Amino acid sequence: MSTVVPVTQRELKLSPAARNLRSRIEAGTARIGVVGLGYVGLPLAMAFERGGFNVVGIDLDGVRVARLANGESYVAEVQSDHLREAMLAGRFVPTTNLDVIDELDCVSICVPTPLRKTKDPDLSFVISAADAIACRLRREQLIILESTTYPGTTEEILLPRFEQSSLRVGEDFFLAYSPERVDPGNPIYDTKSIPKVIAGVTPVCADMAALLYGRGMSKVITVSSTRVAEMVKLLENTFRAVNIGLVNEIAMMCSHMGLDVWEVIRAASTKPFGFMPFYPGPGLGGHCIPIDPLYLQWKARLAGFEPRFIDLADKINQEMPKYVVVRMMELLNDHGKPLRGARVHVLGVTYKKDVNDVRESPALEIIALLRRRGAEVSYTDPFAPSIAIDETVLESQALDSAVLKECDIAVIVTDHSQFDYVQITNTAPLVYDTRNATQGITAKNVVKL
Repeated sequence: MSTVVPVTQRELKLSPAARNLRSRIEAGTARIGVVGLGYVGLPLAMAFERGGFNVVGIDLDGVRVARLANGESYVAEVQSDHLREAMLAGRFVPTTNLDVIDELDCVSICVPTPLRKTKDPDLSFVISAADAIACRLRREQLIILESTTYPGTTEEILLPRFEQSSLRVGEDFFLAYSPERVDPGNPIYDTKSIPKVIAGVTPVCADMAALLYGRGMSKVITVSSTRVAEMVKLLENTFRAVNIGLVNEIAMMCSHMGLDVWEVIRAASTKPFGFMPFYPGPGLGGHCIPIDPLYLQWKARLAGFEPRFIDLADKINQEMPKYVVVRMMELLNDHGKPLRGARVHVLGVTYKKDVNDVRESPALEIIALLRRRGAEVSYTDPFAPSIAIDETVLESQALDSAVLKECDIAVIVTDHSQFDYVQITNTAPLVYDTRNATQGITAKNVVKL
């Protein structure tokens, strides 16, 4: 049974529409929809299904929907066996048809919110989803935005579109925001077990959303406004980006001073208070950490506030792939080998250990920089069979002794569990480890970030 933690205990006056929708949610007969079936939407849909609801998953990507219809999950958190079981029982139906929205009682929006090339927010996917819902909006519907965005989006972008009808928010329909919280590849925390922050445009909206998410999540925390909830997500990821930027700078500093940054962090971590370990790496990747702080930076500047920490951390983190390439040039030079013409083998190209996501992966920039400087680059990644670099498609190679012996340097960019690091260090002539994957292995040919 989930725990719902409200901001205040209050008696809410419910309209007839609110009472009807509330009774359906409580009975488990409400029809649930999730728009966007990616790494957030598909696990959310399955969490609602496990909570006892019948769920419709909506995605305009026909290939993605076809894979789901065939019982194939492309998200690690969702097992294909469970997906097939849910579909056979009629509890989950994937579709590309937006017209099913008017048949649904509750709709969660889980679409991407990337950055434009100018590093300002691209809300085109959110706006498209909102427009699709607005023209189908009916009485007794609850709409929840989950996509990460800047404070004000729910009330400034979604609400005006929905209010173009004669329906009144909090009376006839209900609008809420709940920031997605996922950690791909995390074996401990999944969609159900991660506490869920909820906020509504009105108190009744918040109550309705908390009731719905309480059926699928272990703990629901209600905050006072959608702006607060939107800010919560940005704070969480900005906190990580800034601290990663700090430890990346410490790592570069330690390298100049001849210190092992990994030993420094281990020793500092023994302090039982006032310190939280963060770890350096070849750069930021994924769908959140490189992007979300820039949403906050953009919104802060609109409000006339200059966020200096965010800007500095972003610059440091963005420079890490270049720093990795420069260090490799230095290491090769120390062994009498120029980078141009050197054979470089990259170990891991996804943005994170044991996941199949290459979005914003620093490995892609590292490979591109190496190729532009004349290096012959190959790679191995069991989670990424092929990647596109500067309009060239590279394919993953099997990691065998021949590949390692023939390279001039092997660089560990992503520390996948499947890699045999003893074999790598014993076979490759030179290893540059950006993730401390070789911790505990004593080898003179290994240099760490």
